[in-house]
Amino acid sequence: MDKFLIVGLGNIGAAYQNTRHNIGFEVVDELAKQAEVSFSTLRYGALAETNYKGKKLVLLKPTTLMNLSGKAVRHWMNHKKILQKNCLIITDDVHLEFGYLRMRKQGSDGGHNGLKDIQERLGNNQYARLRVGIGADYNKGRQADFVLSSWSTNEEKSLPIIIDRAATSVRDFATQGLDKAMNLHNGIVS
Repeated sequence: MDKFLIVGLGNIGAAYQNTRHNIGFEVVDELAKQAEVSFSTLRYGALAETNYKGKKLVLLKPTTLMNLSGKAVRHWMNHKKILQKNCLIITDDVHLEFGYLRMRKQGSDGGHNGLKDIQERLGNNQYARLRVGIGADYNKGRQADFVLSSWSTNEEKSLPIIIDRAATSVRDFATQGLDKAMNLHNGIVS
């Protein structure tokens, strides 16, 4: 059975719940909820596993700080013997408008410290990522405050649809391949 490591990036702790920077956690939480599995806190992360259409999905929420996410990714890829091509990182992106999904085969860290650490610890940027647009409604120099702030009332109304679509794109990544998932889901969620 093919195994996939699905990593949602975020920060642990009540202070970070429902913040833009934790959208990765929210997507893997939705995948676990839909699969009716729960997370166990293990080394460097909270882990849940499920099978979907003949594929094993290992869901990971790193419990390291966001800026040390690569430590958890590398550990669980090695521990579960998951190929790097079967690893998908889900993260927020201020460079995309709110509700835009962009899956890519590889790429730069785009200034995202979690992706930067993953790239450093893997030694390359050849891993798939699903970027979820959170918009950029902040003043110069206030990006950190923005990503760590809560969703607006209007954003909260749209969030369940965006998270559900992101979860669907993850399952399609595992079952239909990256190219097909990109063609099906890249774009604004409406």
